[in-house]
Amino acid sequence: MTATAPTQTGRGPQATIHIGGVPVGADVEPFIIAEMSGNHDGSLDTALAIVRAAAAAGAHAIKLQTYTADTITLDVDAPEFRLSDDHPLWAGRRLYDLYEEAHTPWEWHAPIFELARELGLLAFSSPFDPTAVEFLEGLDVPAYKIASSEIVDLPLVRLAAGTGKPIIISTGMASVGEIHAAVQAARGTGNDQVIVLSCTAAYPADPSASNLRGIPVMAAAFDAPIGLSDHTMGIGAAVASIAFGAVLVEKHVTLSRESGGVDSDFSLEPPELASLVAETKVAWQALGQPLIGARESEREGLRFRRSLFVVEDVRAGEPVTSRNVRSVRPSTGLAPDLFDLVVGRAFTRDVRRGTPLQWELV
Repeated sequence: MTATAPTQTGRGPQATIHIGGVPVGADVEPFIIAEMSGNHDGSLDTALAIVRAAAAAGAHAIKLQTYTADTITLDVDAPEFRLSDDHPLWAGRRLYDLYEEAHTPWEWHAPIFELARELGLLAFSSPFDPTAVEFLEGLDVPAYKIASSEIVDLPLVRLAAGTGKPIIISTGMASVGEIHAAVQAARGTGNDQVIVLSCTAAYPADPSASNLRGIPVMAAAFDAPIGLSDHTMGIGAAVASIAFGAVLVEKHVTLSRESGGVDSDFSLEPPELASLVAETKVAWQALGQPLIGARESEREGLRFRRSLFVVEDVRAGEPVTSRNVRSVRPSTGLAPDLFDLVVGRAFTRDVRRGTPLQWELV
């Protein structure tokens, strides 16, 4: 395998990491990954249609999962190789059967990646064993994603990180110690291009389990940019994550929840993906700076604050009253709160209606 030179700018939560030349970090708009997973539903044509939809929606990358049923589990029918009977999506299913249905055939990767490149999308994958890393290196992927369940497979983390390419580590179910071990395993290869993803490994996930307030805690604890791998329904949690510092959002995508794929129940449809791209960008733009006060864009509005104005023609010597002086817009007169100091004073000259009240007039 060939290592590529790191392209990270600095290190830590504010670092900018480049994936295939595209910057990912706090200073650029959120990086959006469309996760295909098994939503191709066994059809290459559907897989290619998902790529087109992701590109049209404005996603930055399409991501696959590279495994076979035999590389991820065993063809065994025993209780520990079956999902629970109360699982919301895949109740009682054998792992082997589920992965046989959901996997993306390896011969599909090249045409999927080729189409993605033609459409301006980055394309990479999650490897689930060493053979997948070797295969993906042959396709020159720009990054690797370590899935939540694989975070404890430190040899796999080291192998992927040893390519010198950015490593995105998902942390569903993981303890602080397990996340630390995975990050250190990656960095121990000399690769500092590590992004850590906050994740709730439930399918679908309840928004109340997202714990987005943990994102800045993770950034400080692991000294890395933090993203979100989101399995909740809709885009609300993903958009909110940007306010807590997420620099990347990964969401599963399907052409149709009604008809597509093993993960379709908690996946976004193309219009929702487009909304995710747009709204996370708006959320990022809205972060601004930790400042309080008038913005440059509010300069015109400052002119139209209220102030004290003469509201009817008056002659010199007449007293200031609530009838001839009032608080109105614009802002060129005395402050409204000064009315009690000027009421009853005499005008020093004739004043026409519409004149801002100034001290020299009373």
